[in-house]
Amino acid sequence: MEQYEPDRLSPAQVAAMRRSFRNGRAALSRRSLLRASAGGALAVGGLGALSGCGIPAAGQTQGGVSAEDHSAKEKTINFSNWTEYMDVDDSGKHHPTLDAFTKRSGISVKYTEDINDNVEFFGKIKPQLAAGQDTGRDLIVVTDWLAARLIRFGWVQKLNASNLPNAYANLSAQFRSPDWDPGRAYSYPWQGISTVVAFNKKALNGIEVKSVSDLLDNPKLKGRVGFLSEMRDSMGMTLLDMGKDPEKFTDDDFDAAIARLQKAVDKGQIRRFTGNDYTSDLTKGDLAACVAWAGDIVQLKADSPDVDFIIPDSGYLTSTDNMLIPNKARHKTNAERLMDFYYEPVPAAQLAAYINYVCPVDGVKDELAKIDKSAADNPLILPDKAMAAKSHAFRSLTQKEETAYEEKFAKLTGA
Repeated sequence: MEQYEPDRLSPAQVAAMRRSFRNGRAALSRRSLLRASAGGALAVGGLGALSGCGIPAAGQTQGGVSAEDHSAKEKTINFSNWTEYMDVDDSGKHHPTLDAFTKRSGISVKYTEDINDNVEFFGKIKPQLAAGQDTGRDLIVVTDWLAARLIRFGWVQKLNASNLPNAYANLSAQFRSPDWDPGRAYSYPWQGISTVVAFNKKALNGIEVKSVSDLLDNPKLKGRVGFLSEMRDSMGMTLLDMGKDPEKFTDDDFDAAIARLQKAVDKGQIRRFTGNDYTSDLTKGDLAACVAWAGDIVQLKADSPDVDFIIPDSGYLTSTDNMLIPNKARHKTNAERLMDFYYEPVPAAQLAAYINYVCPVDGVKDELAKIDKSAADNPLILPDKAMAAKSHAFRSLTQKEETAYEEKFAKLTGA
């Protein structure tokens, strides 16, 4: 396992964090809009958590380090999740799916919404993890780039596949084997987050948009195109448009994509690089088309008949929020049982109907249709096979790559 070293941030990375905290996905409400994933998910409040000193090195800590599993005697789970990322009843006091799990299993769930940002949360738990201590949590949900880091450091436990039969059988193919956790030995997705191309039909006024190339090259859209201020989203979509795989690209590929976007900036094609504030511009028609987060579009389409989206033939980006069990967790088996529960069609459908993210569970369409037929028919929530086949992840980055790429992207965007 990789030795833990306190991260050092370049000025470009700090700028990216501040942008995301101010108006990126990190700034948004969980119910209606997406929040930060990938490297841009770093809040200003978390800067000290990454660059501060005084945290002990990981030493020889290895994945799979646990305290004695007390699951058999202690029928409980301590579950940390993001705010507004769980179904809630009309009273606002109960979580129906968690209640159903407890009723069936006899295992109570202490559910805590104490994750507001990946880096901020990392700052909370890393002192205990680095020292080989219990974090007080049996199950956590973090975005893929942080999940990759925790696995590299050896700070999360390897899962017992025998406790996860539904998860193994029902996990959607597009999420089965990320480069940071091949075969899902340490993690399972909680929900997926997709990046697509959105447009305002009235603002387009008959102009056809089918690809990122249309955004970058059609002179009729000059000054009315938006890209995202999150590096992985905008660069990943541009790489795909250029025929490059975001999961396998090289430094030269990245530089070529930067040059392609720079050309569009120089000629005034791109109006601006935005966080979530593109939603108002898109609705008003100030942006005719843009790279967008799917969770926004689910909501905007419900409110505005002019807003729609396309999936380019070249593909689209998907990241994930993931369930992991920290080292020294007291209730590993109980946590695995809860993970597996959310891969059953009924609770998976109930969760998807409430939060409207990409459901990572196969076989939920019929159950979701009983609750919300429009959600069941929405490919941004339940991708069909053709759409899922176009999904790509942005590959894991080394610290050196992260620094270099963020610096280049910051120069491009003028951040």
